[in-house]
Amino acid sequence: MSRTASGILTLIGSGTGPCRYEPAIIALTGGGPAGLSFARSLAHTPLRIAVLERQSEEQLAEPAYDGREIALTQRSIRLLRDYGAWARMPNEEISPLRAADVINGASSRLLTFDTGRRLQGELGMLVSNQLIRRALFECVREQANVELLTGEAAAAVEARGSAAEVTLASGKVIRAKLLVAADSRFSAVRDQLGIGAEMKRTGTAMVVCRVAHELDHGHVAVEWFRHSGTIAMLPLNGRMSSAVLTLPIPEAEQLGALDDDALGAELTARFERRLGAMRVASTRHIYPLVMTFSRRFTVPGAALIGDAAVGMHPVTAHGFNLGLASVDRLASGIRGAIRRRDDWSSERVLRRYELGHRRTAWPIYAGTNFIVGLYGNRGAPAMAARHLGLRLARRMPRFRSAVRGMLVRT
Repeated sequence: MSRTASGILTLIGSGTGPCRYEPAIIALTGGGPAGLSFARSLAHTPLRIAVLERQSEEQLAEPAYDGREIALTQRSIRLLRDYGAWARMPNEEISPLRAADVINGASSRLLTFDTGRRLQGELGMLVSNQLIRRALFECVREQANVELLTGEAAAAVEARGSAAEVTLASGKVIRAKLLVAADSRFSAVRDQLGIGAEMKRTGTAMVVCRVAHELDHGHVAVEWFRHSGTIAMLPLNGRMSSAVLTLPIPEAEQLGALDDDALGAELTARFERRLGAMRVASTRHIYPLVMTFSRRFTVPGAALIGDAAVGMHPVTAHGFNLGLASVDRLASGIRGAIRRRDDWSSERVLRRYELGHRRTAWPIYAGTNFIVGLYGNRGAPAMAARHLGLRLARRMPRFRSAVRGMLVRT
């Protein structure tokens, strides 16, 4: 199913005729949060965007709950406000994140990150991924310069110079000036463009579900690195949290197979009743954890954004925010070139995006992988190293200030 806008479909042919590239078209693969945000960020430009998405329009309009609660930084919130998506999310479903505590093993001492004296408000906000996707889709669906091609997949792509061509599974061809891939960390478009990626499979999986509990959380998130695995509690409104457990895949599958009563009892025990008794309050979901970092973010005629560029481990809760940062950087470069009446898809514009996003993404990606390696190790030496690291961090105000700034701004 597709919705025609601005005559974009007139530029799609059977692929049998001569190749003609439209100078004002962007072919965007992927209708997830990164792809929809990118389309929305170009709403007030003369460009036209063809969005290709495998899911149906109905699935995009009413996305299923997937268990993921997104910790949005202040910068991401500002971007979602600019896109018009923030106003479309119910206030009662937006939960403030006032602080985050880190615990190692059986230690009673915490490393706390809060807004500090120099920053106002919250570290960020927690919102369901389902609601973000729905709000962004509502915005893009009303956008005059967007063509939604739902239920469509890119069978083949080609980018050369300042031009790109996408052949759909149906045999139709989109000819555009720029191809933008936002089709997940396992991006098929990235592979077809010949862009390699570092891929780290951790052998672990994340089990997520909502839980109701007896005690108040004070809107403080907790990340607890235990010998038996990592457990995080993300505070939602009321006496409700998102429980996130990271375990070896076989253990995660066993936990996910428990019935609600048994799972609630297991979560209560693993969190040592710090929030009292817990009751499962949603469906549960299991996600094997894989991190990816693309060796390039651009080639002539094409760019990668979101998870297609960098797929983060969730331990630092920065994957979504980093994806929005990539969207904003590329879109800002394109808008700036349009204002200057320059070639908005030129190698110079793409190169500036690549260099800027790599400078932002690599330290966060490398730092996250270090944390995963250290805190994912169940051995006694690693536990001791973690304990020492947290003790040192408590004594280093500048370190805490740097992390606090990253949490708020990235």
